[in-house]
Amino acid sequence: MRMDTGRILATLRDRDLVPDQCQAAFLVGSTARGWSNKKSDLDICVVSAEPWSFPDSVEVAVSLEPDVVHWHTFHADNRDWDLAYWVDAQVDQMLTKISWAEYDQVRATSNDVLPPREESFLGRIATCVPLIGEDWVARRRAELDASAFRSVLVTRSLGAADRAIEDGLGQLADGDLHSAVISARLAYGHTVDALLEERGEYGSYHFKWRPRRFQAAQPEALTFDEYWAVETMRDFDPDDPKKWINKVLTACQDLALKVKV
Repeated sequence: MRMDTGRILATLRDRDLVPDQCQAAFLVGSTARGWSNKKSDLDICVVSAEPWSFPDSVEVAVSLEPDVVHWHTFHADNRDWDLAYWVDAQVDQMLTKISWAEYDQVRATSNDVLPPREESFLGRIATCVPLIGEDWVARRRAELDASAFRSVLVTRSLGAADRAIEDGLGQLADGDLHSAVISARLAYGHTVDALLEERGEYGSYHFKWRPRRFQAAQPEALTFDEYWAVETMRDFDPDDPKKWINKVLTACQDLALKVKV
């Protein structure tokens, strides 16, 4: 769907939703990527120098200082608008967590670096559409590109894939085929996420957009048809699940070797 950024910004200003100390406001999510539909929400992040809240905003806890992000939702132009109000210092703290100085492969493998909300925020900076503060967005994108963010996420996804592969092999050996099928699917999803993250396509927590992210990333190690065949279990035979499980787990192991951390 086409978007009118001028109208979006005007709506925010008309509702007094832009803080006086606003440093940036940017559209994120499906609308920013051109993937939205008529029922899609408008997701907007606002960053200011000081904490800002609206009378009916909701506080969402984060592992930063300040330790909350204020969330405000309203309905306009036949859709819901979701606004998240961050503080610039919180962005500094998130970037510190993913600096090369702080990079630890063990912590990254165990997914102990960034909570999902923080990871999602940083990943969306790369693809957002600025409404206010283009210079701020450009500076933060450059800082993100220079950080260990990509390596942290790739390492995390490969670690999750490896754990799911081990689960699947153990379940398969024990004859627990139903569980092994689920583990194989999980392993494949994490492996594909690693391929996409390697190419700068983040957002693995938003599972529904994996096909779109794949098409945007176009990884060399896997074609879309090959990916989609496994994602949709095209070749799965319920009378012989072992064949599919083994094929998928082997594919995960082979693909993982082609991913650069």
